[in-house]
Amino acid sequence: MGLRGTRAAARAAAVTVRRPERTASDDDWPAALREAVVSGVLLLGALVALDAAAGSLDALRGGLWAALAAALFGLLLPPRVTAGQGWLAARGPLRRRTVRTDRLVSVRWSEGIAQRLVLRDDAGRRVVLDPRLLLANPALWHLFATGARTAQESGVLLCGATALRQLTERAEERTAQTLLTGSGPA
Repeated sequence: MGLRGTRAAARAAAVTVRRPERTASDDDWPAALREAVVSGVLLLGALVALDAAAGSLDALRGGLWAALAAALFGLLLPPRVTAGQGWLAARGPLRRRTVRTDRLVSVRWSEGIAQRLVLRDDAGRRVVLDPRLLLANPALWHLFATGARTAQESGVLLCGATALRQLTERAEERTAQTLLTGSGPA
């Protein structure tokens, strides 16, 4: 075997087989994106049509209506939530926030009209999301819960064990309801 054969064998031996990381994302996000785009376009179309019908449409007013439609789009677009082994990320229109779920120090859950789950890890990173999103997506929930359980078992989770337990109970109730309705009448 020559020098080329030896190098090729060394490269082949150096290559490690890596399993692809299991990730999950919000299944309903594409529909929410469509709704936000349609709402912004409809608002822009209605405002431009009304202004044109009134005869007062010019470049400045058109730009103002476009900015207003873009603001509506930004308000309506929910963050795109993805999760993997030990992490969860929420990507909004301007930035992406990531938190290590296996290193969570705080889980706060505000129940009210606008439910929010605030996750903070030991590096100070923070993600705020709607807890119903996790409950509606079993794959996302599983990855989040696995990481949070790791944080809790390792003693890193300082605040939020009660909120995490309540969220877990809701997820289990939802899973049980899904299984019972899916099984049909006996």
